[in-house]
Amino acid sequence: MTKTIHWLGAGLSSTPGIKRLANGQTPLIVWNRTLSKAQVGLAEIQDKIQIRQLDWQELQNTIIAGDVVVSMLPATSHIDVAELCLQTNAHFVSSSYISPEMATLNQQAKELGLCFVNEVGLDPGIDHLLAHALVDQYQNSAQFSVNNEVYFRSYCGGFPKIANDFKYKFSWSPLGVLKALKSPAKWLEQGKTKTCQAPWHALTEHSITLPDGIETFQAYPNRDSLPFLQQYGFDNNWQVKQFVRGTLRLAGWSTAWQYLFDEVASITSEDISANDAEQKLKMISQQLEEKYNYDINEPDRVVLSVELVAKQGNKTVWHNSYLLDACGNKNGQAMARLVSFPVSLAVDAILEQTIATGVSAAPHQPEQVSSWLTKLKSLGEEISLRDHLA
Repeated sequence: MTKTIHWLGAGLSSTPGIKRLANGQTPLIVWNRTLSKAQVGLAEIQDKIQIRQLDWQELQNTIIAGDVVVSMLPATSHIDVAELCLQTNAHFVSSSYISPEMATLNQQAKELGLCFVNEVGLDPGIDHLLAHALVDQYQNSAQFSVNNEVYFRSYCGGFPKIANDFKYKFSWSPLGVLKALKSPAKWLEQGKTKTCQAPWHALTEHSITLPDGIETFQAYPNRDSLPFLQQYGFDNNWQVKQFVRGTLRLAGWSTAWQYLFDEVASITSEDISANDAEQKLKMISQQLEEKYNYDINEPDRVVLSVELVAKQGNKTVWHNSYLLDACGNKNGQAMARLVSFPVSLAVDAILEQTIATGVSAAPHQPEQVSSWLTKLKSLGEEISLRDHLA
């Protein structure tokens, strides 16, 4: 029986991936909470797909075993969609981090022969592919040694191509960005575990060599980096001195956002209920969305830098990095393309049965990583590899 792709959520970050899949051979149904928005956003391909109002009962009745369900809904909805996939024997894809609740579904998915693929957007997603590629290159190099000191840095950020006074614009609801400002982070620095309770407590300057010269950004650690040591294949006997996954922001960002840092810190420290705190954040989010949304056809910019360095004492013996510096174009905003294109590649991998069953993140096998990067290049996304010692 013919499989069907069910794509839930047709916001800006979904459109390029939907359009790519619409040109394939597999039937595609796009389900959106606001039908009219999806119809307008996907008008040019409406003859190739079905667009339906997102109704959970109708969705459940429509899914058949072997279908692929993509959740581009808010992260809080992913577990509901995944559980629906278990009930209907369908595969699941999302661009979000694997939550503890999602991880608990691993055995059930495996027993049913289902793929529950997560972390296949930009960050997390493409950054994972590049990290795996660097680790593979390093391990297969003549310079590899467990006695080397290893430094790993992965930074990603999205912002307007033409900087505004706020040094930022929102590609999606600001509420998620505000909540991220409340998230503690953990990483390795000088071989020791470091923590911070808010991004502005760990801001650093991070310079990246771009084709037009060196640009200095602000950077801060994002979430807990340490579990990714194992995910990226760093062996326990490596001498890892630095390991950080973080966020890039334009120079001057912290100054422009200082009043928001104060607001978030105040809400966090106030003796108020969680519900009241949530309502305050939603109010601020709405104000930000009205003031700092992207204008129609306004180009955004995404920068992703992933690098791995190996040293013997003060001497650098191996240093490779990947750089992606993309802007909005006729195929969509850079953020939208770089989030949804990898999601669409995950859908292909499931249909082609080239991805493992169970709950998983972006692929780590060298052949599949290389294949995905080649496909992204064919879609116009330029990711450059640099050997800094060549």
